[in-house]
Amino acid sequence: MSDAPASASTLRLSAEVSSARSYRAPVWLRNGHAQSIWPSLFRRVRLVSPQSEILPTPDQDELHLDWYRQGSGRVAVICHGLEGHSRRPYVLGLARALLDAGWDVLAWNYRSCGGVMNLQPRFYHSGATDDLDLVVRHCLRQGYQTLSLAGFSMGGNLVLQYLGEQSEAVDSRIAGAITFSVPCDLAGGADVLALPSRRLYMHRFIRDLKPKMAEKARRFPDLLSLDGYDQIRSFHQFDERYTAPLHGFASAGDYWHRASSLYRLKDIRVPALMVNAADDPFLSRNCFPDSPAMLGRWTKIEVPRHGGHVGFVEFGREGRYWSEQRAVDFLSMLVPA
Repeated sequence: MSDAPASASTLRLSAEVSSARSYRAPVWLRNGHAQSIWPSLFRRVRLVSPQSEILPTPDQDELHLDWYRQGSGRVAVICHGLEGHSRRPYVLGLARALLDAGWDVLAWNYRSCGGVMNLQPRFYHSGATDDLDLVVRHCLRQGYQTLSLAGFSMGGNLVLQYLGEQSEAVDSRIAGAITFSVPCDLAGGADVLALPSRRLYMHRFIRDLKPKMAEKARRFPDLLSLDGYDQIRSFHQFDERYTAPLHGFASAGDYWHRASSLYRLKDIRVPALMVNAADDPFLSRNCFPDSPAMLGRWTKIEVPRHGGHVGFVEFGREGRYWSEQRAVDFLSMLVPA
């Protein structure tokens, strides 16, 4: 990570951001890139099949939900990462851990994710809190007394942005949130992923997004085109050309500023924990805020030395990763069984 604009590993972190239950990575996985890649290549999580539901949106679109119900009075809503979906191993791993701890779980897919193209020109982005609010309200209408939120990567930013926007108006049944590997500084994250050493990650994101953009261009040729797509090399280009105009932002820079939860953390009014590994290859220095002025009263951050991006690999009981046990511990502290 020597070519990063600012290395998280060099930060001088205060006592408030040190982990209460520190993660100890396996010796051969004490590298941010290895931690980030290993679960995608080798992890498999077995879980009972969910109950699927289609949730209509006010603009005649739809969201696809996966429910895991066991009659609990409390539910955890899980938000996946960029180009993820509700059945990725990291989502299933957390769902399994929460089910074992007595929670009901709802894992949902953003527009265009989960193998089903959405109906409207818009798709999803890091600040699409209107869709998360729709999911939360739908959950609460099911009669749950308590709801908690969990998010990974982009989903973590979405959760924190949502809670910051809700601020004092947050529903009293929302107990809190835990998030992992959060790119809360979207502009800095775009800069980091544009580095030559991050080319592998960036190439994969752009490659995975291409079929969606091709389908959007086919359905809405007056709004977007795929011409020149193969010349896109960064989120600077992708967000400027697609994300910003399709979602009402003036530019990529406008989108990154308005959708970065970094500027909303101080407004959160429920307990919220952000866990970002110091060796995460996706995050900029600003993704490790450690001042009360940025974090506010209710938001805390933990910075394990290792963990990569949505890694935190652990070979222990029942195949549970450290992040999953950390989430269970934190959310169970907020909402005892």
